[in-house]
Amino acid sequence: MRTVFRGRAHKFGDNIDTDVIIPARYLVTTDPTELAKHCMEAIAPDFAQRAKPGDIIVAGENFGCGSSREHAPLSIKGLGIRCVIAKSFARIFYRNAFNIGLPVLECPEAAEDICDGDELEVDIETGIIRNLTTGRTYQAMPIPEFMRQILNAGGLINYVRQKLGVGA
Repeated sequence: MRTVFRGRAHKFGDNIDTDVIIPARYLVTTDPTELAKHCMEAIAPDFAQRAKPGDIIVAGENFGCGSSREHAPLSIKGLGIRCVIAKSFARIFYRNAFNIGLPVLECPEAAEDICDGDELEVDIETGIIRNLTTGRTYQAMPIPEFMRQILNAGGLINYVRQKLGVGA
């Protein structure tokens, strides 16, 4: 996985729950492409059309609260979103994101300052977030090496398969 990438910010508020990320009526599939079509439609009906591969979600506190469905980070990743930056994450969403290979970074200052549409550069290895629009730099909590290995493998299942030498 490339550790440094650029993308446009899509800003959301506090307490974005998993039912807002992907409504329950779409849980009949686990196809990321199909789920992506409905990502965030409850609060931003045109989000799936506006978001481009490589973009970044920026949110407030408690992002991903609610039920433990893996469909939520899967729909975000299926849309091509490179990572989510938030003030804080619900614990189960945080783990599910890594399990499916979606980087998430906690950085309250960045989440507060970044505006919708800002161009960002994110270094997953160091946790450095640069707002290319404003020139500001932020330090997120770096992702531990073993969790970066899970991300690099494309998620927990692939990571375990690699460690065990088992094919897909």
